[in-house]
Amino acid sequence: MADQTRAYLYAAAAVLLWSTVASAFKISLRYLEPVQLLCFANVASVLTLFAVLVVRRRLSALTGVGRVGLLRYGVLGILNPFLYYLVLFEAYDRLPAQEAQPLNYTWAITLSLLSIPLLKQRISATQFIAIGVSYLGVLVISTQGDVLSLHFSNATGVALALLSTVIWSVYWIYNTKDKQDPVAGLFFTFLFAVPFTLTAAAILTGFRVQNWAGLLGAAYVGLFEMGIAFVLWLKALRLSESTAQVANLIFFSPFLSLVFIHYLVGEAILASTFVGLVFIVAGNVLQQFGRVRTVPSDRGR
Repeated sequence: MADQTRAYLYAAAAVLLWSTVASAFKISLRYLEPVQLLCFANVASVLTLFAVLVVRRRLSALTGVGRVGLLRYGVLGILNPFLYYLVLFEAYDRLPAQEAQPLNYTWAITLSLLSIPLLKQRISATQFIAIGVSYLGVLVISTQGDVLSLHFSNATGVALALLSTVIWSVYWIYNTKDKQDPVAGLFFTFLFAVPFTLTAAAILTGFRVQNWAGLLGAAYVGLFEMGIAFVLWLKALRLSESTAQVANLIFFSPFLSLVFIHYLVGEAILASTFVGLVFIVAGNVLQQFGRVRTVPSDRGR
């Protein structure tokens, strides 16, 4: 099988997995508090990433990091997964999945905005238009189509979903300087987050779970959202002749996600959600024509 064909298969598998996680978040939150979901999924992700390193015979990548490197991973671990997923799960707890998922998808637009003060980059007129188009989509979704009233379905949930894109973007901006094996780097950041997620869960909710379905959901999130999908996507990028050839598959993810949300979560998908998502994706596509990619695209949900 040709490498490019394999790249497409790996990328499609990653996109399919990412398309299911919005449903997994929402279903898991029926049985767990957001901080509990984060805690259990974080532990599952660390075990998953360690297993991946073992299977790939890459445990040697965990050595030679140094104190500065470990400190840096500690800071990154606070950003992601601790703060990022805590805020994101809180947003999902307050919003329908069909709203939280597209709002979180605006992270690429947020990244462009933050690159101005943090990376001293300039953005083009095309990018400004892309930002406007995407955030018009945010407005359509968060007001459920009643844009002129500016009445949000849940203002706190919308704010949290958008805040999660800020945290994620800051994480990736500073993560681009990491020269470590990407799976090993992710393992360290998630490992250093464990004490924070355990402490937060112990203080805020405790670890008692009423239904085992919650733990299964957390294990799914940790195994696929925080682990396997990331590894599959990296594999696709490395096998592909160019990043663009597989990166565009990501645009299928939010639409596929709505299908899973409808059939697994049971939400009736509103017309405003679909229209708003079209605006958001259009803004993301338009943005590709107005900038040089500086951060690897690894998010499909």
